[in-house]
Amino acid sequence: MKTVTKIFSIISLLAILTLAFATPAMAFDGRSGNNITIEADEVIEDDLYVSAENFTLEGTVKGDLIVGGSNITINGTVDGDLLAMGQSIVINGTVTGDVRIAGAAMQIGQTAILEEDLLAGGASLETKDGSKIGGELTFGAGQSLLAGDVAGDVLAGAGSMELRGEFGGDVTAEVGEATDAGPAPSMYMPNVTISIPSVTPGFSVDKDAVIKGNLVYTQNADIKISSNVVVGKITRNEPVVDAEHVYVPPTPAQMALNWTLDLFRTIVTLILFGLLLGWLAPKFTNSLIDKMKAAPVASLGWGLVAYAAFFFAILLIIVVMVVGGIFFGVLTLGGMSGSIIWIGLLSIFALTVGFVLVTSFLTKIVVAWLGGKMIFNSLSPALVENKFWPLVLGVIIVALITSLPLVGWLFGLIIMFLGLGALWIWGRESMQARKTA
Repeated sequence: MKTVTKIFSIISLLAILTLAFATPAMAFDGRSGNNITIEADEVIEDDLYVSAENFTLEGTVKGDLIVGGSNITINGTVDGDLLAMGQSIVINGTVTGDVRIAGAAMQIGQTAILEEDLLAGGASLETKDGSKIGGELTFGAGQSLLAGDVAGDVLAGAGSMELRGEFGGDVTAEVGEATDAGPAPSMYMPNVTISIPSVTPGFSVDKDAVIKGNLVYTQNADIKISSNVVVGKITRNEPVVDAEHVYVPPTPAQMALNWTLDLFRTIVTLILFGLLLGWLAPKFTNSLIDKMKAAPVASLGWGLVAYAAFFFAILLIIVVMVVGGIFFGVLTLGGMSGSIIWIGLLSIFALTVGFVLVTSFLTKIVVAWLGGKMIFNSLSPALVENKFWPLVLGVIIVALITSLPLVGWLFGLIIMFLGLGALWIWGRESMQARKTA
């Protein structure tokens, strides 16, 4: 559901931004490395900032703990707020302040005591039986299994969710449908060092769960809830469907109308561009037409070469950018590295724009003009050199055959390669003429 995705994204972003912009205290301890462990007999008297591949807290931090890493384990005590971001986050100890975490796999262990609020965002959240959250729980996750106790309210958005614990306040949950289930997080997080629960798709409430406040959940249909689970009121909300995003298949009449309008727009656009091209560069246009007429097979073959050459040129520019940036970076000539990168990016942009214009308009216009001239040469030779009617007739034919179902794309490729080949031959001959001049 789109709303679930929005909730998940907002909460995840909030957690990450909190980590990124947390205001440091005047006094703090900072540590970094591959493996950082605060031993059980160690006491940090200030705030602690940690960046590590693997971080384990066995001791005590008498201040806030801000940590980023791959695997984060909190077994000791944080006498302040905890802010953590990592691939896996496990909390088994005590945190007296607020907890804000963002990670792929998040686990609140059986012995965990969180005295204040918990804000979490990630792929999987599990609160184990025995864990205690003294404040409110707000989270967005792909899946969640809440078996621990939460003293305050719960606000959740998840793809799948199961309630097993005791909840002292209201529970508000927007959960995906059972039919919307995707792969389990464990399938795309193979390197996570903790176990990830398997949560039944959709929303479920265990018969031994206790909700002392109200339960408000969003689902397409009522779910089975034992009568003694919810002390307050149970409310099911229908998922909000944005009418603007609901796909309604077009009728055959609408499909025919859309096809006709697209065809008309294509014809008008190509005619206008063709007339503009013939007015601005008549010699260039006639030269391309002559090259294609004189050697259609060669034009087709060179068109394939030109198509491949474009992508080779892009690859070559990227290689030059990378090698040049590294080379001048090693020489500590940062200005040169930046210039090379910017020139490369501008070159890629210019090449791409030019290639799109040529393949979308120029090739079709040249083929259309040649086709129109050839037809009028048989029907009405007097109109062959007309600057308007051969183009119009050729554009109509090109637009029709490239819009045909099933085979239109094939005609489009042939036309594109013919035009690219004619342009390639013209460019090659122009360069040779300059060298001999």
